[in-house]
Amino acid sequence: MIKKSYLALPLFLFFIGCQSKSEVFVENTLYKNITDVEEKNNPLLKEAPVVSYEPIITPEEYKKLLEEESSVSKNNVKDMNEEIMDFYNEWKNVKYRFGGNSKKGIDCSAFTQRIYKEKFDIKIPRSTRTQVKVGTEVAKSELELGDLIFFKTGKVDRHVGVYMGNGDFMHASIKGVKFSKVDKPFYKKAYWTSRRIID
Repeated sequence: MIKKSYLALPLFLFFIGCQSKSEVFVENTLYKNITDVEEKNNPLLKEAPVVSYEPIITPEEYKKLLEEESSVSKNNVKDMNEEIMDFYNEWKNVKYRFGGNSKKGIDCSAFTQRIYKEKFDIKIPRSTRTQVKVGTEVAKSELELGDLIFFKTGKVDRHVGVYMGNGDFMHASIKGVKFSKVDKPFYKKAYWTSRRIID
């Protein structure tokens, strides 16, 4: 029994020794493959991706970009102004008619609804009370071309027009389609709120 133990112990140590040598060999082989073997002999290694960086923009280039952006913005305002003025020229002789929606007579909210639909392909609600809920609210001091401008013209009456810049707005008034000043005493007192539909 003791002799068998003496024989088994060296065999057991021999196998453990072989196993640890094998692990060291594997580690060395992996290390050797990574550092010494050419890529074509090892399909697991691939060329690292080339990272390209955009050059830092110079102050002059930044200024030029700002000017280009400003120019695009001015062109957009010019185009919008032309579209709205085309619409005005087409409708300027049309009389006011409550509930009207044609050249036989039109009311304020139908007028603004038609401008947005025909010139900008934007659908807004039909009535003043529903139009005032669309878009985003803007302060009177921040009005821009194309903003809707609303007035409380009576206890229950509401009125709407399209801001044209320089303190003017276009609307279907009692006297027909026309331009008026936002700060005209009547409209200044009746001013309610403004909404931006076109960003």
